[in-house]
Amino acid sequence: MQWIEETFGTRKPIIAMCHFRALPGDPYYESEGGMRRVIDLARQDLIGLQDGGVDAVMFSNEFSLPYLTKVRPETVACMARIIGELMGDIRVPFGVNVLWDPIASIDLAVATGAKFIREIITGVYASDFGLWNTNVGETIRHKAELGAKDLKMLFNIVPEASKYLADRDIVDIAKSTVFNNRPDALCVSGLTAGAATDNAILTKVKAAVPETVVFCNTGCTIETIERQLSIADGAVVGTTFKVDGKFDNLVDPQRVKAFMDVVKAYRAKSFVSQP
Repeated sequence: MQWIEETFGTRKPIIAMCHFRALPGDPYYESEGGMRRVIDLARQDLIGLQDGGVDAVMFSNEFSLPYLTKVRPETVACMARIIGELMGDIRVPFGVNVLWDPIASIDLAVATGAKFIREIITGVYASDFGLWNTNVGETIRHKAELGAKDLKMLFNIVPEASKYLADRDIVDIAKSTVFNNRPDALCVSGLTAGAATDNAILTKVKAAVPETVVFCNTGCTIETIERQLSIADGAVVGTTFKVDGKFDNLVDPQRVKAFMDVVKAYRAKSFVSQP
């Protein structure tokens, strides 16, 4: 688990989501403001997250609803442009997530220099987006072909808005995912973005694969984050950082700072006697 501190500069890192507004080709793209508005709002959120003290950011096309499992080229091109324009403002490690296409996420990471991706990389699911299949062997080979050996892969093993097609226990999924695929981290989620992750499931997964990094992937709040970090090795946080804690809103820097103050106090208390 040494890679966590090497990548984020701390234990129990908080990876903040920087959600891009709908992009060209998406049903809810606002053509009147165009890409300029998307970029400006992304910059506003990025600065708010960084000023609030987060350890890393992850850029995603969160408003490309409803999501595709094979993303169109214009989406990756638009995301690359946005990140390129934001590069001078990025002050923390960053990752990318092209929902829900691991090949596209790897491509975007290589193009932008992202340090990690989070995706649905393995498994078959019945989902709101139809029958959701993956090809982990092809995905990992694509990463190798692009020479992205240092790119960290965060495997979401409880995908949002879906259920594993076979009747498999989460402990079995965690163990076999680690054995077969050697992920850098497993992510455990709730039903949708912003929905609380079940602490019982989080505990089971971490106990099943103690040598693998496990992140709490959704639903972290200022009231629950200490408990979640007592189990998980870090957290991915999005909705709770927004105005009034609502998914559709922009980032509220004061909410970010208050949350991160709690995290930093927890880390200081937990690791005070450790080197």
